[in-house]
Parts: sequence; C-alpha cells; structure tokens
Amino acid sequence: MKKTGNAKFLTALIIFSLTGQIAWVVENMYFNVFIYKMFHASPADISAMVMASAVAATVTTLIMGALSDKVGRRKVFMAGGYILWGISILSFAFIRVDTVGLLFPAATVSAVCVTLVIVMDCVMTFFGSTANDACFNAWLTDSTTHESRGAAEGINAMMPLVAILCVFGGFMDFDLNESASWTAIFLIIGIAVTVIGVLGFFLIDEPHKKADGTDHYFANMIYGFRPSVMKRNPLLYLLLVAFALFGISIQIFMPYLILYYTEGLKMEGYVLVMAPAIILASVFTVIWGRVHDKVGFGKSMLPSLGLLCAGYILLYFFRSTALVFVGSLLMMCGYLAGTAVFGAVIRDHTPEGRAGMFQGLRIAGQVLIPGVVGPAIGAWVLRDAETVIGDDGTESFIPNQNIFLAALIAAVVLGLFLALLLYIMKKKTAKEAAHE
Repeated sequence: MKKTGNAKFLTALIIFSLTGQIAWVVENMYFNVFIYKMFHASPADISAMVMASAVAATVTTLIMGALSDKVGRRKVFMAGGYILWGISILSFAFIRVDTVGLLFPAATVSAVCVTLVIVMDCVMTFFGSTANDACFNAWLTDSTTHESRGAAEGINAMMPLVAILCVFGGFMDFDLNESASWTAIFLIIGIAVTVIGVLGFFLIDEPHKKADGTDHYFANMIYGFRPSVMKRNPLLYLLLVAFALFGISIQIFMPYLILYYTEGLKMEGYVLVMAPAIILASVFTVIWGRVHDKVGFGKSMLPSLGLLCAGYILLYFFRSTALVFVGSLLMMCGYLAGTAVFGAVIRDHTPEGRAGMFQGLRIAGQVLIPGVVGPAIGAWVLRDAETVIGDDGTESFIPNQNIFLAALIAAVVLGLFLALLLYIMKKKTAKEAAHE
C-alpha cells in the first residue's frame, strides 16, 4: 500500500468498506427476506430484484466512474454518495402493506409493494454504486500498489462477512415477521450510512489522480469496451470473465441463503451458528490476502476455489447443524479468499490513470453478469421447490439444497477456465522473460 503506515488511510478503508458492505448486505440478503416475509415474494420476484439492481449498478458505475476520472476527484463522490445512499435506505421504512394499502386494493397491495421495493432498490443502487462500486474502488486502486494490493484486498474482501456478522448480530432479536422490525432496521442502517458519508469529508485523503489522455467524457464511459483497449489488455478481460464465472456460482445460492437456513433447515438460531464461521472466514481472508502477495494468482486462487467447492458439497449432502457449520465455513473462506485474490489481480492489470473508467467494466464482471445469470439459475433450480400456505392464505416457497449443487457445477466450469487462463499467463510470462 502506498499508505500502509497511514492510520488515516487504514481508518477510511475499514470504515467505508465495512459501512458499504453493511448497506449491501441489507440490500443483497435482507431485501430478499424483506419481500419474502412481508409481501410473499416468489423466486422470480427475488431474481428480478437482483437482476434489476445488477443492471443499475453496472450502468451507474460506468457513468460515475468515468465522471470521477474526468474531474480528478474521488472524495466528493464517495462522501456525498454515502449521504444520499443512507437517505435512500431510509425510504424503505415507508414501504409497508398498511401505508401502501391506503392507495391500492388489498388484492394487489403485496404485488405493488414488491414493485416499489424493486424500483427503490434501483434508486438506492445508483447512490450506492456511485459511492462504493465506482469511486471507493477507484480510490482504493489509486491509493495502493502492486506489492501490497493483496493485503488491502484482504481487508476489503473480508468486510462482506464482517458486515453479515454485524447485521445478523445486531438484528438477531428483531422479529423479521413484523413490519415494525423492518422499519427499525431501515432507519438504523440509513442513519448510520448517512453519518459515515458526512465523516468521509474529514477522513478521506484525495489521491488527486487525473485520467490519462484527452478523451471526452462519453468516450471515457465506454473506454473499457473498446476493441483496441481489449487488445492491449487481454489478461484483464480474461480475468474479468473468470471473475464473472466465480460470481455466477456465488449468486446462484446467495440470494436464498438466509431463507435456506431459516425456512429450509428451520435453524432458528442460525445467527449463533454462523457467527463463528463468519469470524473465522474473515480472519482467514486477511491472512490469505497476504499469501496472494507472496505466491501470486494461481497458487492462491486454486486453493480458494477448492475450499468453495468443498463447502458446496457439504451443504448439498448434509443438514445437521455441525456439518452445515463446517460447510458454511469452507464456503465462506473460499468465497472471500477468491474475492480478495480476484480483486487484487484485477487491480494489478488495471491501466494506470484509468481506474475510474475500468470500474464499470469490473462491475460488469463482478455484479452485472453474475447478478443476471446467477439468480436466474437459482430461480430455475427452485422452480418446483416445496411450498407452504401461510395463515393468511398466501403461498411461499421453501429453498432447498439444490442451489448448492448448481453452484458447484458453475464452480467446476470456473476451474476449467482457470486452467486455461493460468496456461496463457504462464506462456506470457515465459515470452516476456525470453525477451529480457
């Protein structure tokens, strides 16, 4: 890291990464539970919400990443984006059957609420992706170097699970079947994200890096999609394809994970079971980021994928609490370690001075493609899932272990692609060595 010893930089990295991931946990995992519990959403509804958010995140990151490059500033987009992100989260406290029902007939109110959540999710994603996906990630790239990006990514990549721990632990006593609990959750998270945005104006040091070249803004937006750029950076694009396959595997099961624990396995105390797994996986990820710095991409990515697959296998075959814990731990370790490794190596291959422009391309591989393909596969796998009839006569589906089998198949495809990618990288390294 350029600023490894800088306490201010580390504080900003930890606070903004964690807060952003807490907000994303609420969106990516709790929104699914929210519309399932409150409005009896179907797998297709959940899939549609994830897909719409993925598209919104990608378009936003393309536009705002290039804009931050154009003006040569990150801080105002990060801090201001977090403030607006928090305010948009607060709006979900008002999407309730009783309030929306005043305007719509009882027969359609649940469907209207689901639609409102999807629309507002896209609005929230615009602010969140501006602040986090586009500008926070560009700021992190600008503020680190090749020699220590694994360490920075180890911290950054562990935050999704730390965020899950914070959200699950913080709200474990909330009854998620009650509308009042959701109102409280959205108010707490919304206010917290807004406050962090205000603090960002004092915590963030501006890298003051400007875009290389004289391209116009709209040309910069599509910079990463130009054939000439692809030709100059072939490994970057192959890495993004691999990252997309990795993300597809994760997104097949992730939107349904909490519902699988609570509805499929009936794990009432799943938070207490998962908390140790989350803590251990987070510690492992920090260590693994440093391992990547020492051994490189291949020797750090393949073991990560192996852990992920081992977790899938245990979660598919077993339902006992002990083995579900072990399977979840292995899955989380592989997921976070793989995310850290991909994050570091993609930053290494991002052209200098073009970090903001390439964030949209990164999000296309990390969010858009996985967010569209993964949930669709998950919904297809659960198309014939067992259903239950609630006390109010509505029908809800019960997620089953088949989502992990589908995720395992996607991970195997990734493994085959990685073998090809590593072969290409090895040949490129040998060729460069021969010319020295």
